[in-house]
Amino acid sequence: MSYNLAVSPDFKPDRISGWFIFNTWLQHQLDEAIHFELHQGFDEQLQAIVDKKVDIIYANPYDISHLVRNEGFLPVVKPHAKPDEATVITAADSGINSIQDLSLSAKIAKTNARDVNNIGMILLEPADITPESAQSIDCESYISVAKTLIKGEADAGFMLAEALNELSPLVAKQLKPLVSSQIHLIHHAILLGPNLAEHHDALVALLINMHETPKGKGILNDLGISHWEAMSKEEAEFMIDLMDTLAPKD
Repeated sequence: MSYNLAVSPDFKPDRISGWFIFNTWLQHQLDEAIHFELHQGFDEQLQAIVDKKVDIIYANPYDISHLVRNEGFLPVVKPHAKPDEATVITAADSGINSIQDLSLSAKIAKTNARDVNNIGMILLEPADITPESAQSIDCESYISVAKTLIKGEADAGFMLAEALNELSPLVAKQLKPLVSSQIHLIHHAILLGPNLAEHHDALVALLINMHETPKGKGILNDLGISHWEAMSKEEAEFMIDLMDTLAPKD
């Protein structure tokens, strides 16, 4: 039987080869056939999750909530010192220099990464901007958010801080950050689905020691990760509760 590995679509494009190599390494370690399925966006990946076509996933915080509580996934590991923070950005040549310069009906470019969007809206609260007053411009990726701003089609945009830092110099110089979150408690994590639950303990041991071999360390370097740390169910539940607190209330 073949299983599927998925990765949250918010990673830097040049990390793709690293994830393919990680998948090959993982197959050898677990002695299981695992296919790396590359999804083009958050909606496509969510549909794959709903259709039970994901068995292992490097998930963003919002998807972790759904996967753990609704799909029976188990937390395995998280990347060391890589918290997920959101940044509100605008075009470098715009006249917007702080969130207070944004109108209540500002056009906001954003992806379907709900964790980043929720934090982004909280960052806009001092300017009295709400989800109801702002105009949303949906983008497939953070690169698309950047391009939308550079073209002047939006006033501001929400982006994962790490994604902003990993933009090419050519793109980055055309953008400027307005404000960033400093929560430090939200992060991506590797989760294991019910079909592979029997491998949970072995996978935790493999991953937390991965950086101790030259090959493993090289793969991690390609992913921009120094090493993995074990993640307990309790830690996952705490983060999920925090995400619920940050989510907009009806």
